[in-house]
Amino acid sequence: RVAASKPVRGVLGMVFCSFRSAPAGATGFDVWGTPGVNLYIVHNAEVLKIPSCVPRWPLNARVEVIVTMDAPSTEVNEDKVRGSDGRGSFPLSPVFSCLEISLDADINRSGTVTRRARNKKNWTWGPNGKGAILLVNCDKDDREADNMDNKDLMLQDMSLMILTTRGPDDIFDDHQLVLHVSASDDNKVGVFHAQGKWLHPNKYKHVLGSGKLSYLVERCGQAEDFFYVEGLAFPDTDFTGLVSFHATLLEELPEAPIFSDTVVFRVAPWIMTPNTLQPVTVYVCSVKDNADFVTDVKKLTQKAGCKLVICPEIENKGDRWIQDEMEFGYVQAPHKSFPVVFDSPRDRGLKNFPFKKILGPDFGYVTREAAQEKLSSLDSFGNLEVSPPVTVRGKEYPLGRILIGTYFPTAKGDQVVKDIQDFLYAQEVQSPIELYSDWLFVGHVDEFLTFIPAGDRKGFRLLLASPSACFKLLKEKNQEGYGDALMFDGQLGKKPISIKKILSDKSLKSCNEYFQKCIDWNRDVLKEELDLTEEDIIDIPQLFERSSSCKAHAYFPDLVNMIVLGKYLGIPKPFGPIIHEQCCLEAEVRRLLEPLGLSCTFIDDFKTYHALYGEIHCGTNTRRKPFSFKWWNMTP
Repeated sequence: RVAASKPVRGVLGMVFCSFRSAPAGATGFDVWGTPGVNLYIVHNAEVLKIPSCVPRWPLNARVEVIVTMDAPSTEVNEDKVRGSDGRGSFPLSPVFSCLEISLDADINRSGTVTRRARNKKNWTWGPNGKGAILLVNCDKDDREADNMDNKDLMLQDMSLMILTTRGPDDIFDDHQLVLHVSASDDNKVGVFHAQGKWLHPNKYKHVLGSGKLSYLVERCGQAEDFFYVEGLAFPDTDFTGLVSFHATLLEELPEAPIFSDTVVFRVAPWIMTPNTLQPVTVYVCSVKDNADFVTDVKKLTQKAGCKLVICPEIENKGDRWIQDEMEFGYVQAPHKSFPVVFDSPRDRGLKNFPFKKILGPDFGYVTREAAQEKLSSLDSFGNLEVSPPVTVRGKEYPLGRILIGTYFPTAKGDQVVKDIQDFLYAQEVQSPIELYSDWLFVGHVDEFLTFIPAGDRKGFRLLLASPSACFKLLKEKNQEGYGDALMFDGQLGKKPISIKKILSDKSLKSCNEYFQKCIDWNRDVLKEELDLTEEDIIDIPQLFERSSSCKAHAYFPDLVNMIVLGKYLGIPKPFGPIIHEQCCLEAEVRRLLEPLGLSCTFIDDFKTYHALYGEIHCGTNTRRKPFSFKWWNMTP
């Protein structure tokens, strides 16, 4: 009885031979095989290839003969192994056949399928890592279709998987070759088999996924079968992102597996883009009262050389807060990359805009649903930011870290919907940081921080809103003799107030001292989690006032709530005290930022956004170019 009587994979396959067919009384043997058969002797933990310097081996249970073949058999049962005890030869196995079976994908991440690779079952991170990558097919190439491409045939979005089967066709008279996936991955992937001539297939058959767990691969006179694989789900709490496909050779009667080859894919994560990446497209809503604002944003995008998309009121239904509705990111595999919009669950006037107007050819879409009674303002995406790349105590975050605003750990309050948090954490590549934003009336992190590009140090600066810096600036102007200079001078709807009166307002000072403590708590978290020093942070003068719910909203237009388009910054016009014919707040911001090579443009959003508890960043959204760094080269 010899295992070599089964069809086995050549090249890497091994056959273990027993010696029950040896003549009685035999104590030693030598061995040989037909051309193409490689023989190895395992004796005393050593492996020697035949022929060797040892003329005869002891015939006992501690000696093994391993048989391999470099190429598949051309005919059934054409190969054999024989032995000799010195008195005559005897068969060590019946005749046998070698069949090569290999399930391959782009495990080297080069953009082409890697043939006959080893260690396909393991997916590893890093520049020397191995493992195939799969994109979620979440765009919509047919704009007339009601849904995304999911489960439709868009080969450009899919990863190629090749099943190679070489050997005698007659083997398949009593054997089956099955491609299969586990039940837990059934709703995570879709697989299509190219039909017809392999160089020019005329159709593609859906064979795995969405209820199909296995597929019998018929031998049709071709050595290679081409399969196209799409992802149907992003990584999440119930899905690591890893999917295994198996090609198994079965003996028909009794049905039993003889050999199986496995390849593992990882679904590409959704990646968010920070302010330091180059802008591509700016989005803004047109509503009945913001024509001047839209014009100013258009001028800024022209300076920055990026496209402007204006969402008309018929589509936004009076909802101007386009930053809160969605967040832009992208997915990437070695063979393709495309942007993906993440749609928030807030579902106000803009709720249909991402799906109906942004989703399209090579522009994907993802969302997480949530019961409306569970939602709070924290679930809008003005409360979602991402840092530029950082290195923290030796650990690299080459794609930055996501920032989520939530409640203070020791207090009860609103929290981001768990489904959103779980999704962001599950992507792995932008390890989220939770900040304290519930002290704000709206509750968004973009109300007290932003990042701007810089040519030195870490390549960026963190801007933080600072009541302390604002009071310091106003005190300096008062001491210089400008105490009567008015803030909000000429701004309808807001009573002008002098520097002296602002400084003497004990209630305003008291609440801003508390708000500064809230910002400082976040400052410490950011310094720790992003490995920042004080030189990496710029304090932007800002005051807040207390709302009826005792939470903070901006006293004058919130300067850090800006739009960053390369070196061009669109900053809310603060209407601060005029000194030497210029706003002293604007002058201070220019002094702080323009030495970094940045251009500051102050845009009036007072009535159209600030009075409604938002600013320029809240009223715009920006799609940016993806990172040049490939996510699979990092180690989470």
